[in-house]
Amino acid sequence: MATPRIYADPLKTDDDGRLLLVTRGTRNDLQKYGIVLSDGLEVDFYTDDADDAGVRDDLLFSGVVHFDGELCAWVADIDWSRCRHASDVEVKD
Repeated sequence: MATPRIYADPLKTDDDGRLLLVTRGTRNDLQKYGIVLSDGLEVDFYTDDADDAGVRDDLLFSGVVHFDGELCAWVADIDWSRCRHASDVEVKD
């Protein structure tokens, strides 16, 4: 079974460009899949998007989770250069 992707809002970042894992959608997916965040955990994320014709084509990105004590929030370091659309990912058998 593939690792589930967790919803995240790429517009919710801190001053260092780290993804803030604070949205309801993120919390709901973590609970739904029974994922407990921990420092160093690698997580695959998605956010809803569409192509020019309006067909759903989610943005996919991955990151490493850390707890930020100053923010009192979980954050993820994302390599934004590797962000891609679901339609760009080849299906592997």
